[in-house]
Amino acid sequence: MKKRARRRLVFNFVITFIGFFWFSGLVAVSSFYVFHHFLALPIEHLRRAAPITFFNLIFISVIFAVIGTVWKKLSVEKPINDINEVLLRIKKGDFSAKLNRRYYPTRFSTIVNNINLMTNELSSLDSLKVSLLSNISHELKTPLSVMSNYATLLQDTSITENKQIEYSKAIMDSSKKMTELVTNILKLNQLENQNIPSDIKKYDLSEQLCECLLGFEDIWEKDNIEIDTDINENILINSNEQLLNIVWNNLLSNAFKFTPEGGKITVSLTQTNRFAVVKIADTGCGIPEEQTELIFEKFYQCDTSRATDGNGLGLALVKRIINITNSIIKVESILGEGTTFTVKIPKK
Repeated sequence: MKKRARRRLVFNFVITFIGFFWFSGLVAVSSFYVFHHFLALPIEHLRRAAPITFFNLIFISVIFAVIGTVWKKLSVEKPINDINEVLLRIKKGDFSAKLNRRYYPTRFSTIVNNINLMTNELSSLDSLKVSLLSNISHELKTPLSVMSNYATLLQDTSITENKQIEYSKAIMDSSKKMTELVTNILKLNQLENQNIPSDIKKYDLSEQLCECLLGFEDIWEKDNIEIDTDINENILINSNEQLLNIVWNNLLSNAFKFTPEGGKITVSLTQTNRFAVVKIADTGCGIPEEQTELIFEKFYQCDTSRATDGNGLGLALVKRIINITNSIIKVESILGEGTTFTVKIPKK
């Protein structure tokens, strides 16, 4: 590499020297011709001046060749070499590589800015990947440990039939939880790569919301939860019915999960000229104000006491679906009093 760099340096010097010498020689010869032809200078004067002019041309050409070579190396070759070096570091997975824009000419500023932005994005994605793998590993470890422990207990032939049923149920519950986690991960991965909702059709949102709510009938009867509905009939929208079904089921599931026994859940559906507006409110524990923006992050669970009831992917799925259906979601919460989710879906 060093030999190649030296050869390139010598080559640049020679080319610059030849170019400047050729141009200067052309100017000098033209000047001599003008002096001799138009000014009628004696030929002897021109002959005496020619060698001096020749050596001056060589000297000046060397000076300018050195200046041109150094300028080209500092203003072109060095930035390109630095950029290549940083790109090689990024290729090897070093996303901390950066370029300081003030050390490079203005014409390289856009390239330098774009490289720095790229490394920032790659670094964020790398951190997100590590965090995601850590969270997935943690979420899978708990049900697997439960299944392993109870399977070991089931090998004891002296346990009673009731204990066998209890242990089998625990294994089944952990298996369902793990299946739900994997299913949600696959759904989220599919939605992350989707920007435009498919299977768009006109359907009755009022009917869909009622059907989703009825799916939780066993829970509200068991916990004696009051249901207050204000669902306007025959509200039609153009959207993906299957995706929005995931939204309502997740929001209702959260509402029932955090509403205590004897609490109240309110579901309403209204419409404006442009939107169908769904509100799902509960009288649960509420969300601290500083956490209302974090609840849509993957695996984030603000109430750790209920972490065993979910996997922290439900609201991440909701947010992604809201984005790709061009909808709007807003959360309002008062700690200790309850939470309200408002979703606005475009009707067309």
